[in-house]
Amino acid sequence: MTAAYPLFAQLLFVLDGTGPAGIDNRVRALHAADVDLAVARFLREVTVLAAPMTDLLQHGPAAAVWHPVRDPGHRVSWMEQPMP
Repeated sequence: MTAAYPLFAQLLFVLDGTGPAGIDNRVRALHAADVDLAVARFLREVTVLAAPMTDLLQHGPAAAVWHPVRDPGHRVSWMEQPMP
């Protein structure tokens, strides 16, 4: 049985070694994987967030630096828990 923790993100990607365009490309690539039925189901059931390491170091992990894979143009705090 899987436990659900509604106050915490389920899967966080920390991206390093690239600039803003690279971060955007990687998040959009994760979003594009939604065409695969298994991936689409996973993304509906699990919140997946990605953030650049530089933003985490500068603003902290609780800041709105996380990009929801289902809404790549939006930024949230990992505690906001966007709807999967």
